[in-house]
Amino acid sequence: MDVDIAHLQGWIGREQTESEVLTPTLVRQFNATFDRRSGTAPGEVAPLLIHLCLTQPIAPMSGLGRDGHPALGGFLPPVPLPRRMWAGGAFAFRGSLRIGDAVTRQSTITDVQLKQGRSGTLCFVTVSHEISANGHPVLSERQDIVYRDIPAGGRARAEPPAAPAGQHSRSLTPHPTLLFRYSALTFNGHRIHYDKPFCIETEGYPGLVVHGPMQATMLCQYAADLKGEPPARFRFRSLSPLFDDADFSLNATPEGGGLKLWTARPGGPVAMEAQADWD
Repeated sequence: MDVDIAHLQGWIGREQTESEVLTPTLVRQFNATFDRRSGTAPGEVAPLLIHLCLTQPIAPMSGLGRDGHPALGGFLPPVPLPRRMWAGGAFAFRGSLRIGDAVTRQSTITDVQLKQGRSGTLCFVTVSHEISANGHPVLSERQDIVYRDIPAGGRARAEPPAAPAGQHSRSLTPHPTLLFRYSALTFNGHRIHYDKPFCIETEGYPGLVVHGPMQATMLCQYAADLKGEPPARFRFRSLSPLFDDADFSLNATPEGGGLKLWTARPGGPVAMEAQADWD
């Protein structure tokens, strides 16, 4: 498929600002989804990475594409490739969000690049987000989005080697209800997370796809639990998908003054790798 990269790069510099109040109800819903506990009263510190559930795009049904995402060509460039995935990202924390804060996300498209991968053409869009609470900066985020074609049938490429077990490890079940709840929290209509017939018959996946941001949230929370405090910086990269057809694990191993983290299914390759640092 031909991609007019010069046209798409015209979106670089485009900005978008959204605001939303962080409510006790959202915190309760977030904690219930991740089986965690925290305070829910106004003024208390909110759970780590709950900002991914705030200020998300809200498009009418008539404004959705074939995959349930908002149609392209508004804030995001109209990349003519059918699959859209969260490839990775990074967070630099400057403070904590608190319940009752008015949270604002200032988003800017900073880069659009075309690359050739083993599966064909890839288009990477980088978005920077500055998150503030009541007008005060709280965290900076880089979001890497990848667009790709649906691969043609043929001989499957060799799978990467199985991931090792971490010094710390925790097993999780990607139940369809968990995936649905996270989609609802983030107002994410992407059908690969809840519509199994679409996943199998249209996308060619073996099951529902486990959200990248949800894996990142779990890994970041795991790092904070192991260290006893939230990291100052956290970055992550998706390497291979996880599906709802098998359990997966969170893994962590000390590296320098931080933690190297990853997710994987039993006997499978690293799905998402991450690094948490405290200095």
